[in-house]
Amino acid sequence: MSEFVQVVGPAGVMFVPAGQAPAVAFTPEEQAEIRCRTFTGEQVGELSAEQVIETLAAARRIRAHTDAIEAHALARLDQLRGGDRYVADEAALELRVSRHTAALRLHRARQLTQRMPRVLAAMEAGQIEAHAAGRVVEATDTVEDQRARQVDTQLAEKLDSGRVSATNPANLARAARRLVEQADPEGQATRARQARAGRKVELLPGEDGLSTLAAELPAEVAASAYARIDAMAHRARHRGDERTLDQLRADIHATLLLGQDPDVAVPEAAATVFLHMPVDAALGMTDTGCELSGYGPLPAPIARQIMGSEDSVWRKVLTDPASGAVLDVGRRRYRPTTAIRDLVAVRDAECTAPGCHRPAQHSDYDHLHGWGRGQNGSTAEANGGAKCRWHHRMKDHPHWTLHHNPSSGTSTITTPTGRRYTHDRTPGARPRPPTLPEQSQLPEPRGGGTTRPPPRNRS
Repeated sequence: MSEFVQVVGPAGVMFVPAGQAPAVAFTPEEQAEIRCRTFTGEQVGELSAEQVIETLAAARRIRAHTDAIEAHALARLDQLRGGDRYVADEAALELRVSRHTAALRLHRARQLTQRMPRVLAAMEAGQIEAHAAGRVVEATDTVEDQRARQVDTQLAEKLDSGRVSATNPANLARAARRLVEQADPEGQATRARQARAGRKVELLPGEDGLSTLAAELPAEVAASAYARIDAMAHRARHRGDERTLDQLRADIHATLLLGQDPDVAVPEAAATVFLHMPVDAALGMTDTGCELSGYGPLPAPIARQIMGSEDSVWRKVLTDPASGAVLDVGRRRYRPTTAIRDLVAVRDAECTAPGCHRPAQHSDYDHLHGWGRGQNGSTAEANGGAKCRWHHRMKDHPHWTLHHNPSSGTSTITTPTGRRYTHDRTPGARPRPPTLPEQSQLPEPRGGGTTRPPPRNRS
């Protein structure tokens, strides 16, 4: 009897006589994608955890490639129809989506094919799905074609070198916004002012007796408002309220908007947001380097406007001029443990888990080496990192490993199947170019003295 071997090819999985097996070799990724296309639900139900993860990765690559082909097809249809106004309607019928959704996909397709070919190529290669590519397109929507292509090239180079990870759409969008800021800082400020002038509230009818009340607000206002509502929801839970945090946030939001008293008080600091701002940007010498925790790059003129608000509170922060690393957070009187937590919050800016953007000041202080269970880890800046409550608890899960290096800002997460994801977090204060003076002084607006900020905003 002949021996049969399993062969994975474009037609699927086959069993052929050993001597007749084709010589064509497929990579493990290609084999996983072929199997994924031929799987049934019953077959997936028999997979191991490692095989399931491989299948998820294959499904993502297939979806990303399909998204790219859809973009090419929409652009081609647009070309064949001469840019007719009803192209989206025609596409919507076959895509089985609303006309509005089809119009958004058509716009994305035009931008990708005409201005961002390397991002589109990354989609074809299975790296980036349509949602992430759409975030990048949004970040470059308002710049001229030449600058958009420049951002496209630089972003692709960062992806290829590993300096930007494609694992999180928010990371790509932030990287694209930073590149847009560098390519056109003056235009970025103008566009930001125009966008802020277009702030609005929308009521979007939903299903099953629910609707969405959406407000487009300045980033720092939205961050402060959400932080305060979130803190009030947590306070209510601590007081014994049995509603979920999502329910509490929604109910408290509605109660506040209706002018009623939610009967939940929180400290003023609950609405704090950190504005990272180099001293030269604060003085108007440059227009780059400003970041809002939990959001990303912010045009310097907008950051200076926030800084100058009568509701803003400044904190002096000492940074290393060469690396941008936070060395100290100034405050006249405090307990040492509070000082360490403040320093960690400013240094890390956000939760240190890869892909998580919860602001550090609303996260836990995590001992990198625990103080219990015989580890005797100290409560010190070098042994601390910010982690949101979700990832703080995940750290203790026996099948997950989270590691953070405070000195380099590098974080690594290892999943139960052994896959590792690494992220290098950009310092809150960017390193100074070597041609600039290493130290600058800025008068402290409250209490006198001199300081080397970036300033911090609390609204």
